[in-house]
Amino acid sequence: MIVRGLGLVPYGEAEVLQLERLAEVAAGAEETLFLLEHPKVVTVGRHGGEEHLHVPASALTGLGVGYVRSARGGKITCHFPGQLVAYPIVRLDRRPGGVRRFVTLLEDTAIGLLAGYGITARRFDDRPGVWTERGKIASVGIAVRRWTTWHGLSLNVAADTSLFELITLCGLSGVRPASMEGELGRRVDMDEVRHDFGERFVRGFAQTLAHPALA
Repeated sequence: MIVRGLGLVPYGEAEVLQLERLAEVAAGAEETLFLLEHPKVVTVGRHGGEEHLHVPASALTGLGVGYVRSARGGKITCHFPGQLVAYPIVRLDRRPGGVRRFVTLLEDTAIGLLAGYGITARRFDDRPGVWTERGKIASVGIAVRRWTTWHGLSLNVAADTSLFELITLCGLSGVRPASMEGELGRRVDMDEVRHDFGERFVRGFAQTLAHPALA
Protein backbone atom coordinates (compact mmCIF):
# COMPACT_ATOMS: atom_id res chain seq x y z
CA MET A 1 0.00 0.00 0.00
CA ILE A 2 1.15 3.52 -0.83
CA VAL A 3 0.91 6.03 2.04
CA ARG A 4 1.00 9.69 0.99
CA GLY A 5 1.10 12.66 3.35
CA LEU A 6 -0.35 15.64 1.50
CA GLY A 7 -0.30 18.47 4.04
CA LEU A 8 -3.12 21.04 3.91
CA VAL A 9 -5.46 20.40 0.96
CA PRO A 10 -8.82 22.09 0.17
CA TYR A 11 -11.72 19.67 0.45
CA GLY A 12 -12.75 19.84 -3.21
CA GLU A 13 -9.20 19.25 -4.42
CA ALA A 14 -8.92 16.22 -2.16
CA GLU A 15 -12.14 14.76 -3.61
CA VAL A 16 -10.77 15.11 -7.14
CA LEU A 17 -7.51 13.49 -6.10
CA GLN A 18 -9.36 10.60 -4.45
CA LEU A 19 -11.52 9.96 -7.49
CA GLU A 20 -8.52 9.97 -9.80
CA ARG A 21 -6.75 7.43 -7.61
CA LEU A 22 -9.97 5.42 -7.16
CA ALA A 23 -10.18 4.86 -10.91
CA GLU A 24 -6.56 3.71 -10.94
CA VAL A 25 -6.93 1.41 -7.94
CA ALA A 26 -10.16 -0.10 -9.27
CA ALA A 27 -8.24 -0.86 -12.47
CA GLY A 28 -5.51 -2.69 -10.54
CA ALA A 29 -3.12 -0.03 -9.21
CA GLU A 30 -1.73 -0.26 -5.69
CA GLU A 31 -4.11 0.66 -2.89
CA THR A 32 -3.39 4.07 -1.39
CA LEU A 33 -3.85 5.92 1.89
CA PHE A 34 -3.94 9.73 1.76
CA LEU A 35 -3.20 11.52 5.05
CA LEU A 36 -3.88 15.25 5.15
CA GLU A 37 -5.57 18.21 6.77
CA HIS A 38 -8.26 20.51 5.37
CA PRO A 39 -8.78 24.26 5.68
CA LYS A 40 -11.91 25.07 7.71
CA VAL A 41 -14.97 23.52 6.07
CA VAL A 42 -18.39 22.22 7.07
CA THR A 43 -19.49 19.18 5.07
CA VAL A 44 -22.90 17.54 4.71
CA GLY A 45 -22.96 13.86 3.77
CA ARG A 46 -25.36 11.75 1.75
CA HIS A 47 -27.76 11.44 4.69
CA GLY A 48 -28.26 15.19 4.94
CA GLY A 49 -27.85 17.23 8.09
CA GLU A 50 -28.33 20.82 6.92
CA GLU A 51 -30.84 21.29 9.71
CA HIS A 52 -27.99 20.81 12.20
CA LEU A 53 -26.05 23.84 10.95
CA HIS A 54 -26.41 26.63 13.52
CA VAL A 55 -25.90 29.52 11.10
CA PRO A 56 -27.15 30.08 7.53
CA ALA A 57 -24.88 28.34 5.03
CA SER A 58 -24.47 31.69 3.29
CA ALA A 59 -22.88 33.12 6.45
CA LEU A 60 -20.03 30.60 6.51
CA THR A 61 -17.97 32.38 3.86
CA GLY A 62 -17.84 35.50 6.01
CA LEU A 63 -16.50 33.35 8.83
CA GLY A 64 -13.75 31.97 6.61
CA VAL A 65 -15.38 28.54 6.51
CA GLY A 66 -16.22 26.52 3.41
CA TYR A 67 -19.43 24.57 2.89
CA VAL A 68 -19.58 21.36 0.84
CA ARG A 69 -22.15 18.70 0.04
CA SER A 70 -20.11 15.52 0.11
CA ALA A 71 -20.55 12.05 -1.41
CA ARG A 72 -19.51 10.39 1.87
CA GLY A 73 -21.88 8.62 4.21
CA GLY A 74 -23.04 10.18 7.45
CA LYS A 75 -24.50 13.57 8.20
CA ILE A 76 -22.90 16.90 9.08
CA THR A 77 -19.33 17.37 10.32
CA CYS A 78 -16.43 19.77 9.91
CA HIS A 79 -12.72 19.73 9.14
CA PHE A 80 -9.95 22.15 10.07
CA PRO A 81 -6.17 22.42 10.42
CA GLY A 82 -5.16 20.35 13.44
CA GLN A 83 -7.45 17.48 12.48
CA LEU A 84 -5.89 14.45 10.77
CA VAL A 85 -7.93 13.18 7.82
CA ALA A 86 -7.35 9.69 6.44
CA TYR A 87 -8.66 8.72 3.00
CA PRO A 88 -8.00 5.04 2.17
CA ILE A 89 -8.52 4.03 -1.45
CA VAL A 90 -9.05 0.29 -0.94
CA ARG A 91 -10.64 -2.47 -3.00
CA LEU A 92 -13.32 -4.11 -0.86
CA ASP A 93 -13.59 -7.15 -3.12
CA ARG A 94 -10.14 -8.16 -1.83
CA ARG A 95 -11.08 -7.85 1.83
CA PRO A 96 -13.31 -10.06 3.97
CA GLY A 97 -16.22 -8.52 5.81
CA GLY A 98 -17.18 -5.81 3.32
CA VAL A 99 -18.02 -2.26 4.33
CA ARG A 100 -18.80 -3.05 7.96
CA ARG A 101 -15.42 -4.65 8.60
CA PHE A 102 -13.68 -1.87 6.73
CA VAL A 103 -15.27 0.74 9.01
CA THR A 104 -14.39 -1.33 12.09
CA LEU A 105 -10.75 -1.49 11.01
CA LEU A 106 -10.66 2.26 10.47
CA GLU A 107 -12.00 2.75 13.99
CA ASP A 108 -9.56 0.15 15.36
CA THR A 109 -6.67 2.06 13.81
CA ALA A 110 -7.68 5.23 15.63
CA ILE A 111 -8.40 3.40 18.91
CA GLY A 112 -4.99 1.72 18.81
CA LEU A 113 -3.23 4.98 18.03
CA LEU A 114 -4.99 6.74 20.91
CA ALA A 115 -4.11 3.91 23.30
CA GLY A 116 -0.47 4.44 22.38
CA TYR A 117 -0.81 7.97 23.74
CA GLY A 118 -2.54 6.77 26.90
CA ILE A 119 -6.02 7.81 25.73
CA THR A 120 -8.84 5.34 26.32
CA ALA A 121 -11.33 5.31 23.45
CA ARG A 122 -14.05 3.02 22.16
CA ARG A 123 -16.74 2.55 19.55
CA PHE A 124 -20.51 2.13 19.91
CA ASP A 125 -22.55 -0.17 17.68
CA ASP A 126 -25.21 2.47 17.10
CA ARG A 127 -22.90 5.49 16.73
CA PRO A 128 -20.12 5.32 14.12
CA GLY A 129 -16.79 6.85 15.02
CA VAL A 130 -14.52 6.78 18.05
CA TRP A 131 -15.41 8.17 21.47
CA THR A 132 -13.71 9.08 24.76
CA GLU A 133 -15.35 10.02 28.03
CA ARG A 134 -15.11 13.67 26.92
CA GLY A 135 -16.82 13.19 23.58
CA LYS A 136 -16.37 12.20 19.94
CA ILE A 137 -12.71 12.25 18.95
CA ALA A 138 -12.93 10.69 15.47
CA SER A 139 -15.63 10.57 12.81
CA VAL A 140 -16.10 8.06 9.99
CA GLY A 141 -17.83 8.63 6.67
CA ILE A 142 -17.00 6.60 3.59
CA ALA A 143 -18.17 6.18 0.02
CA VAL A 144 -17.79 3.19 -2.30
CA ARG A 145 -17.55 3.21 -6.08
CA ARG A 146 -16.64 0.23 -8.27
CA TRP A 147 -16.11 -1.80 -5.05
CA THR A 148 -13.41 0.70 -4.07
CA THR A 149 -13.56 3.00 -1.04
CA TRP A 150 -12.93 6.70 -0.77
CA HIS A 151 -13.42 9.29 1.99
CA GLY A 152 -12.67 7.82 5.42
CA LEU A 153 -11.89 9.04 8.94
CA SER A 154 -11.05 12.31 10.67
CA LEU A 155 -9.24 12.43 14.03
CA ASN A 156 -9.19 15.57 16.16
CA VAL A 157 -5.61 16.18 17.23
CA ALA A 158 -5.37 19.89 18.15
CA ALA A 159 -7.13 21.28 21.22
CA ASP A 160 -9.08 23.92 19.27
CA THR A 161 -12.30 22.23 18.20
CA SER A 162 -14.34 25.45 18.24
CA LEU A 163 -15.49 24.98 14.62
CA PHE A 164 -17.84 22.27 15.89
CA GLU A 165 -19.80 25.02 17.67
CA LEU A 166 -21.31 25.84 14.26
CA ILE A 167 -23.04 22.46 14.05
CA THR A 168 -24.81 19.77 16.02
CA LEU A 169 -22.04 17.21 15.71
CA CYS A 170 -23.16 14.35 13.44
CA GLY A 171 -26.73 15.46 14.15
CA LEU A 172 -26.58 14.00 17.67
CA SER A 173 -27.93 16.33 20.35
CA GLY A 174 -25.64 16.86 23.33
CA VAL A 175 -22.55 15.34 21.71
CA ARG A 176 -19.31 17.23 22.29
CA PRO A 177 -16.06 16.97 20.36
CA ALA A 178 -12.92 15.65 22.01
CA SER A 179 -9.31 15.94 20.87
CA MET A 180 -5.96 14.35 21.61
CA GLU A 181 -4.51 17.58 23.01
CA GLY A 182 -7.63 18.15 25.08
CA GLU A 183 -7.39 14.65 26.53
CA LEU A 184 -3.66 14.91 27.29
CA GLY A 185 -3.42 18.56 28.30
CA ARG A 186 -0.36 19.07 26.14
CA ARG A 187 0.70 19.66 22.56
CA VAL A 188 0.70 16.67 20.20
CA ASP A 189 2.91 16.57 17.13
CA MET A 190 0.78 16.12 14.01
CA ASP A 191 3.66 14.59 12.05
CA GLU A 192 4.02 11.86 14.67
CA VAL A 193 0.29 11.15 14.65
CA ARG A 194 0.25 11.02 10.85
CA HIS A 195 3.17 8.58 10.78
CA ASP A 196 1.67 6.40 13.51
CA PHE A 197 -1.74 6.26 11.84
CA GLY A 198 -0.21 5.27 8.52
CA GLU A 199 1.82 2.45 10.06
CA ARG A 200 -1.10 1.11 12.08
CA PHE A 201 -3.50 1.28 9.16
CA VAL A 202 -1.21 -0.61 6.80
CA ARG A 203 -0.41 -3.24 9.44
CA GLY A 204 -4.06 -3.76 10.39
CA PHE A 205 -5.28 -4.15 6.85
CA ALA A 206 -2.44 -6.50 5.96
CA GLN A 207 -3.38 -8.70 8.92
CA THR A 208 -7.01 -8.79 7.76
CA LEU A 209 -5.96 -10.02 4.34
CA ALA A 210 -3.70 -12.65 5.88
CA HIS A 211 -6.34 -13.83 8.37
CA PRO A 212 -9.85 -13.87 6.81
CA ALA A 213 -11.24 -15.22 10.10
CA LEU A 214 -10.91 -11.67 11.49
CA ALA A 215 -13.88 -10.62 9.37
